[in-house]
Amino acid sequence: MFDTLSDRLSAVFTNLRGKGRLSEADIDATAREIRIALLEADVALPVVRQFIAALKERAGGEEVSKALNPAQQVIKIVDEELVAILGGETRRLQFAKTPPTVIMLAGLQGSGKTTLAGKLAHWLSEQGHTPLLVAADLQRPNAVTQLQVVAERAGVAVYAPQPGNGVGDPVAVSRDSIDFARRAQHDMVIVDTAGRLGIDTEMMAQAAQIRDAVQPDEVLFVVDAMVGQDAVNTAEAFRDGVGFSGVVLTKLDGDARGGAALSVRYVTGQPIMFASNGEKLEDFDVFHPDRMASRILGMGDMLTLIEQAEKTFDQAEAEKMASKLASGNKFTLEDFLDQLQAIRKMGPISNLLGMMPGMGQMKEAMSQVDDRDLDRTSAIIRGMTPAERENPKIINGSRRLRIANGSGVAVSDVNQLVDRFFEARKMMQQMGGAMGLPGMRRKNTKSAKGKKGKKGRSGRGPTQPRMPAGFPGGMGGLPGGFGNLPAQLPPGTKLPDLSKLNLPDE
Repeated sequence: MFDTLSDRLSAVFTNLRGKGRLSEADIDATAREIRIALLEADVALPVVRQFIAALKERAGGEEVSKALNPAQQVIKIVDEELVAILGGETRRLQFAKTPPTVIMLAGLQGSGKTTLAGKLAHWLSEQGHTPLLVAADLQRPNAVTQLQVVAERAGVAVYAPQPGNGVGDPVAVSRDSIDFARRAQHDMVIVDTAGRLGIDTEMMAQAAQIRDAVQPDEVLFVVDAMVGQDAVNTAEAFRDGVGFSGVVLTKLDGDARGGAALSVRYVTGQPIMFASNGEKLEDFDVFHPDRMASRILGMGDMLTLIEQAEKTFDQAEAEKMASKLASGNKFTLEDFLDQLQAIRKMGPISNLLGMMPGMGQMKEAMSQVDDRDLDRTSAIIRGMTPAERENPKIINGSRRLRIANGSGVAVSDVNQLVDRFFEARKMMQQMGGAMGLPGMRRKNTKSAKGKKGKKGRSGRGPTQPRMPAGFPGGMGGLPGGFGNLPAQLPPGTKLPDLSKLNLPDE
């Protein structure tokens, strides 16, 4: 969503690099370019004015003039101001002292409230809660049925005593759901209210009545991030008519310019609490202003990437794999297949790569990454016998032809997979030793030169290790492998604060 804004800001920062000092004209030109970038991203004008005023004030002070690298200092200022506009600190849910905690969802029709209700319930279930979805949208056709389907997918209970489609009193349903939740021992109640195609008095009155009936601990305003400036107007109307304590942004995976995300927090004064970026129940997470700012500036989002890996990879399995790599040839293609499947569960490869620092400079290459490469690699491995997966060295020419025919690929693809598997195993073994992974010892690297100072038998230097087939760089991934990745983090990039992670105790 923020690709256009990220590209414009990257171009601005590129022009600053290499300058030992920034003149007042440089600062004015930079502020003008950033102002244009924000306006083109559909950011509200008051937000742009406040942002540029803070930037010029800080950039013109001693903070930049005495910096060893003024360009990096300007990037740091932009990052901090973006974080401030997005809300500063991460806002968490406030729970009731006595269960159940009531969360009311409000917003326009089509903003994704019903789907979000299922995602929020699924997320709360993973946190150890027992949520109850309440079908209080009794006007939109099949809204009750949709919520029941979403609840079934999320594996949570739903309270729907009325059929909907214009039948039933949403205020009474909402009020009765609290007593039902207490009797059924649900500690969380999520009320899905009705929306309209536009803001009207009747809509606000009904939402206010439901609010008064259930006395919610949190009122979340659900806004479609793709509607642009109108999202700000709608948010102001709901703030004045109903009131809300937090904002949820949906459809962040769209191709809109994303100005609503940068505007709604500043205009309404209420924090963005959650973000939804897909159709799956798992495409939902807490909104972190600092991480979103890092993504906009092309610095990546390593903390989110690490957290996703923690959810996918089991610690015991990871240690087992590390010990296999340390022991040499015990890491087999079967283990490799397990790792591929785990990576697929983390989401699209392009999204994962986008969280890595510096990858914003390789958007064209990332657009060529195809998740089907992983599926093709998995098909090749599944076409092998258990003995071949255990010991790939026995895969001769005839076996490779059989595997290729069975998995629907060319023999050259099988050759690449086998060859690169051995290279990857050797590379990971060396990297594990260099990084001090558990069970891996550092090895003394011998000189690449052979006898009499020659470079080895072929007369060539050591080749660059390539990623296995199925990863970017293999079988149609990033062109040229990872050789085009920047050798260091881009200027202004910050290392992730690992202290914010809840890592398991050793």
